[in-house]
Amino acid sequence: MWRNPSHPDRPLNAVVRPAGPELYAAVRDALSGEGPAVLPLTPGQAGAAIAALRPTHVDGEPRDGGHGVPPDVAVVIATSGSTGTPKGVMLSATALRASAASSLRRLGAAKGERWLCCLPASHVSGLQVLVRSLLAGSEPIMHERFDPRAVLGAGADHVSLVPTQLHRLVELGADLSGFRTILLGGAAPRPGLLDEARDLGASIVTTYGMSETSGGCVYDGRPLYNVDLKIGEDGRILVSGPVLFSGYRSGEPGPFDGGWFVTSDLGELSGGRLRVLGRADDVINTGGEKVVAGAVATVLGGHPAIADVAVVGRPDPEWGEVVVAAVVPADPVNPPTLQQLRAYCDDRLPPYAAPRDLRVLPRLPLLPNGKPDLLRLKSGT
Repeated sequence: MWRNPSHPDRPLNAVVRPAGPELYAAVRDALSGEGPAVLPLTPGQAGAAIAALRPTHVDGEPRDGGHGVPPDVAVVIATSGSTGTPKGVMLSATALRASAASSLRRLGAAKGERWLCCLPASHVSGLQVLVRSLLAGSEPIMHERFDPRAVLGAGADHVSLVPTQLHRLVELGADLSGFRTILLGGAAPRPGLLDEARDLGASIVTTYGMSETSGGCVYDGRPLYNVDLKIGEDGRILVSGPVLFSGYRSGEPGPFDGGWFVTSDLGELSGGRLRVLGRADDVINTGGEKVVAGAVATVLGGHPAIADVAVVGRPDPEWGEVVVAAVVPADPVNPPTLQQLRAYCDDRLPPYAAPRDLRVLPRLPLLPNGKPDLLRLKSGT
């Protein structure tokens, strides 16, 4: 049904449903070659993604105007588009397996141990939970949505979370030692979160990666097996290895420098350990000075009156841009003032990096993958 010898392209089937047995089977067949390539989508994102990425099938039904993918592509991920237009990241079975195998190897995860998928499989972090399960020879435990108490009672050995989810588990004050591993990625955790979770028995491994690297390719600052890192002249993180993607669905050329994938993130390497500084496109140019928004957010996150924070640039006729802090106060009745935050930054940041504007919010707007929605924050909506 899925092969046409006269046509070189492989069919692409959009599977529109939450994580469950049908999606797991579709991913399994895509990796083995017994089924079409898969475009996993949640119902809420399906319309726009299907229109943009033009699969040949939707839930197994042929679709007019669709286009296949190269024969080596097993999965297409519709990226979140946190700061730009979403792209279809094409991943081969070889890349996905290489990533999952290196992950299991680094964690010392044994055959038969079970993984919990409580992230959308339409994002690479959720998808890789399914791929790791395939390689581990175990059935994944799959939750349609994140529920802290259900997660704690799932009986899984390993789980992949974003910081917002870990924060909600910590809020319960429950014993987190039941998981052999909590993989944490997708965004930088707020200051203190890792220590609070570890005090509850959590065994946490922080990850860095993206759809183009088949998910997390750096664990606790060190690259996985066969993954290489370096820092470009402009400060960007470059990645090479078998985990890299096959290209973009749109045909747009990937940002490569030789065999190195050029990420959108700034970083430092010291003693072989990576420190991520923030996104290159989140650099705020204010009064002729460059400010890394993520670095400012990390500092502000240490203020005791702040529960969550994101930093963006706002256009300004005098300064070009000004640094804006969007904060969720620890005590909504007594939120921090701009003057307090600027004073807190006095001996922690250069004067030009301190926020010049403050937005107090009940919660940060988030993308489905748990990252702050920077476009909404920048637009003020």
